[in-house]
Amino acid sequence: MTRVYPNATFTGISERLPKLLSIPENDTAEEAILTVWKKSLLFNCNGFTVFDGKGNLVFRVDNYMDGHKGEILLMDATGNPLLTIRRKKMSHCWLIYEGETLVNPRLCVRKSMNILNKNCLAYVLPGNTTSSGRIRNNKLVYEIEGSYSQRTCSVYDDSRRLVAEIKKKEGDKGVAYGTDVFRFVVQQDHIRTDFAMALVILLDQMFGSSRR
Repeated sequence: MTRVYPNATFTGISERLPKLLSIPENDTAEEAILTVWKKSLLFNCNGFTVFDGKGNLVFRVDNYMDGHKGEILLMDATGNPLLTIRRKKMSHCWLIYEGETLVNPRLCVRKSMNILNKNCLAYVLPGNTTSSGRIRNNKLVYEIEGSYSQRTCSVYDDSRRLVAEIKKKEGDKGVAYGTDVFRFVVQQDHIRTDFAMALVILLDQMFGSSRR
């Protein structure tokens, strides 16, 4: 069986989960190469588990399937809250907050509804975007393009610089992992890594098999 993850020992991992080993990938100060696994490390939970190029756990989400009822919490390796993601009621917009405060959202992510531009998946706006989700003063922070179902997505900033990419991941001898395990390359000079991971979670909310 192709192996995916980690080097560390985790509290609460189900013994049924296979041992996974990261394929060696070198991160630089500017670029982080992550492996995203759409599975929680906790038994009987759903979520995301994210490893760096050395196989170390860096992010986790354990309450993903409950996101439609409240918030989705992105945590670090030790379970400390980093970001809270909450969907605006009766809309195609999500807000991203620091920690668990739910005040002064940092970003607003809006699903693209433009049928004439199917390549555009979502827009990332400042957190103080109007309640209707319109872009205030035409200020766009990031734009996401590509196909999430094919795990080929690109995130661009307002200067059209590539700041993050979702790519398919292959194991030894070209063995594919499928869509539940993929590479995520983040240009850390242009976007915070935790913000970038929040965008992955939201793409799955919008276009994944478990979308509401």
